[in-house]
Parts: sequence; C-alpha cells; structure tokens
Amino acid sequence: MPSTPRPLRKLGFLTIGLFDEADPRRGHETTLEIIELGERLGFDSAWLRHRHLQYGISSPVAVLAAASQRTSRIELGTAVIPLGWENPLRLAEDLATVDVLSGGRLNPGVSVGPPMHFDRVKETLYPDTADAEDFGYGRARRLLDLVRGEPASGFSGTEGFEVFSDRVQPHSPGLGSRLWYGGGSLGSARWAGENGMNFLTSSVVKAEGPDGEGDFADIQLALVRAFRAAHPDGDAARVSQGLVVIPTDSATPEQRAKYEEFAARRLPRTTSPQGPARLLFAPDLVGTSAELAERLHAHAAFREIDEVAFALPFTFAPEDYVQILTDMATHLGPALGWKPGV
Repeated sequence: MPSTPRPLRKLGFLTIGLFDEADPRRGHETTLEIIELGERLGFDSAWLRHRHLQYGISSPVAVLAAASQRTSRIELGTAVIPLGWENPLRLAEDLATVDVLSGGRLNPGVSVGPPMHFDRVKETLYPDTADAEDFGYGRARRLLDLVRGEPASGFSGTEGFEVFSDRVQPHSPGLGSRLWYGGGSLGSARWAGENGMNFLTSSVVKAEGPDGEGDFADIQLALVRAFRAAHPDGDAARVSQGLVVIPTDSATPEQRAKYEEFAARRLPRTTSPQGPARLLFAPDLVGTSAELAERLHAHAAFREIDEVAFALPFTFAPEDYVQILTDMATHLGPALGWKPGV
C-alpha cells in the first residue's frame, strides 16, 4: 500500500436519469441540465447508467449526443452499456458518431454477460438466434476491433455511384483508447488489462476468496492490481472508481436526514456477499467533505487510483443533485487534491 494516496486527478459523477413514464422528456432534460452543471463546476467527466425496460435512460449514447452539443469540455461516458443487448457493429458506428460530434470526449464503458431477465426478453431481443449468441468476452472483443478500425467487411471501393468502406465509418482514431470495461471480478480485471482497455470499478465486487468473504476495499484493490499487472501500460493504466459518496457540507437538515436514511437502508447488504454471484457491496459514504476525504484516504483501493466517477443516488431530487455536485466540486474534490477543469 502506498504511504500516501495519489492526488485525485480526475473527478467525475454517474447518474441514472430517472423519468416519469407520463413525462419522459422532463427526466431526460434534467439529466442534461445536471451534465451542464457538472461542466460549469469543473468536473472532468459525467457518466450515464444504462437501463433497459425500466424508467431510466435506455439509450445513453443518444442522450450523450445531445449533451455533446450543450457542453464543450466535460468528458461523457457510459457506465456501463451491457453488450448483451447490442450489435457490436451498430454500436461501434453510434459510438464513433457521437465521439466525432463531441470533439473526442466520449468514454464508452461496456460489460458482457447475458441480458438481465434474458428468459423473459430473448424471444423479442433475439427471436431466431438466442441460443447461438455469444454473451462472453468475444462480444466485447468484436466491439474493440471495430472501434479501433479493424475490417468490418470484405469489400471496399466503388460500386456504381456509391463508395464503400471496409471499416466502421466514421472512424474516430482516439476512441479506441477511451474504451472502458466495467468489471467486478478478477477475470474481468485481467481481461480488460490484457486487451488494453481502461477499467471501471464500482461499488459492487465479487467475493471470490476461498471462504467467499473478504473486505470490500481489499477485494477492489486486488482487482486494480490484477488489471494493471495485465495491462501494457502497467501502473499507468487508467482505473476509475465509482463509489456512492454524498457530501453534506451545504445540505439542509432535511437533506442530511434523507441521505443518512438512504445509506442506513442499504447498509445491511454490505455485511455479507449477496445472491448466487456472491456480490459484495460497498457502504455508501455520507458526511462532510473533511470526513469523506479521511475515509477515502483510508480506503485501500482509493489510495491507488487517481480518477473517480462518484455515483449519485438514483432516487434523489434534482435539487439534491445540485447540492451534492456543488459540494463535491467546491469542498470534497479539493480535499482529495483535485483541481477543477477549465
């Protein structure tokens, strides 16, 4: 463990973008306004969570296309796009298009695995190929290759009056280095490193020790080290941590009570691994920026990263997000050694 934690170099936030089914535009507009606020406050990145068949953003790439036209500096990410729902070729085209529109600010985060509730949606999603689909790392490898300019077709040239390319168009040369893998297991961490991706580690990891238990921070630290050990860039390989962190410096008494109740309700799930996948959740961190900085500096994994995308609680009101983001940018970030972007 380093004797001192690394100064925080990049400060970001993650939001889910909830909406009312009767008025979906308002929820999407609020998400865009939060991203605009993040840029004004100097955040380095804003990330969108992905939700299918729920009342959250189902198409973050489309929302980020809109955000790219309302911002000029902040990086725009997805955390994460579950590739089981996607065709890698079509997704590569969409990602490259938004990256070009944003001026090279897109940071797509992806993961693999079968779609959630696959048995309930497979007849709609893959009516003819459900049993043949590859939901493993091969799907991510296809996306990587296509984004990085590998051939997508055996033909290029002119046919009649039309000109064809054998690789995804538009091609955005820098996008291949800004692809992230969101993983919570040692296997995922190693695969992301071996394939030259960046690594997103969140508030969920897999308890993979011999006894199926373990300390969250220690497990997350093992993921970070396994990723960097496998990555060509070694210790310089990019890792972003995504804990739920709620500063209360300027919160009203009512907001503080709500935040503390939110964290308390979710605390029992952090005491032991949950479900068949043995998922271990990190406690939500609530307190003043000074208190949070002290807790983060003592966190084994945080000490070895210099980028974060702190997750905003899903069910809070827009005014809560304004307060939390403002405190992050003006109090917590500087307490962690961060300087706002300009």
